[in-house]
Amino acid sequence: MNQSRWRRGAICGLTLCAPLFLATVGSAEQMRKFGEHEVHYIVIPSLFLQADIAHRHGLRRGKGLSIVNISVLDPAGKGTVSQISGHSRNLLEQRTALQFQEVREGGAVYYLADVRHTDQEVLRFNLRIQPTGAEAFALAFQQRLYAED
Repeated sequence: MNQSRWRRGAICGLTLCAPLFLATVGSAEQMRKFGEHEVHYIVIPSLFLQADIAHRHGLRRGKGLSIVNISVLDPAGKGTVSQISGHSRNLLEQRTALQFQEVREGGAVYYLADVRHTDQEVLRFNLRIQPTGAEAFALAFQQRLYAED
C-alpha cells in the first residue's frame, strides 16, 4: 500500500465506515509536524456519523456535539499508537476534559473524542500527544463549531 493511501486511512479512519466524510475531510483536515511525526486533526459535527457507526465507537450524536479525530503518523506515513489527553476551552475559559478512545481499522490508528458546544462557538483545543517511543508534544488549535440540525 502506498504512503498516500496510508495517510488517507490514518487522517480519518472513519472514512472507511462513513463515506459521507470524504468530501468534508478533503477540505477541513489539518496537519502539523512534530519532529518526525505528523499529526492530522479534524473536528466534525457528530451528525455526519451514521448512527450505527457512532454507537459502535461509543460516540454521542446530536445537535451541538462534534467529534475530534486525531491521527499520528510515523515517518513512513503509518498510524502510530499514541497517548492523547487534553481539553477544550471556550472563550469564557470554561474547560471540558476530552476523553479519547483509540480505534484501529486496517492499518489506520486514530483517536476520537466527543465535545459539546453551542452554535458558532469557538473552542480552543489543548492536547498532549505522546507517540510510542517518542517525546511528548503539545498541539493547540481553535475552531468555530456549528450546531447542525
